[in-house]
Amino acid sequence: MHKILFKFLVVFVFVFLLDQAIKLAYVSGYGRYEGEFFSLILTYNFGVAFSMFSFLGENLKFIQLALLVAAFMYLLKEREILSSNTTAVGLIFGAGCSNILDRFVHGGVVDYVFWHKWFEFAVFNLADVMIDLGVVLILWHSFFAKKSKI
Repeated sequence: MHKILFKFLVVFVFVFLLDQAIKLAYVSGYGRYEGEFFSLILTYNFGVAFSMFSFLGENLKFIQLALLVAAFMYLLKEREILSSNTTAVGLIFGAGCSNILDRFVHGGVVDYVFWHKWFEFAVFNLADVMIDLGVVLILWHSFFAKKSKI
């Protein structure tokens, strides 16, 4: 279990620090970029995906923090899930904690990537991409783990 927790912590810390470093650059006045496919702009999201639940205001960060703590406690109890998806869980939790820290420090999540080629998409950040990647890895693992048992 120690190796699993160490691997989880390495992934968690890497994603958390990288995401916070990029956000710090934008908050500190990093320049804008206007491209054909995407733009780099500074914006704050006071809700969750697509600004949903922004009506919860300050309570949202405490709800999200409680959900992350509860999920981690569950994963510590259900060690098989954590051990079979260590990297993915580290990605999700590192990114999630980085976004929650934004809420405490900046009042909202720091977002900066705006995709606008073919369609306009919500503004997002590296943490959002890492959460999506973690979910894809879990689904990928689940699909192939079940397939190999048949």
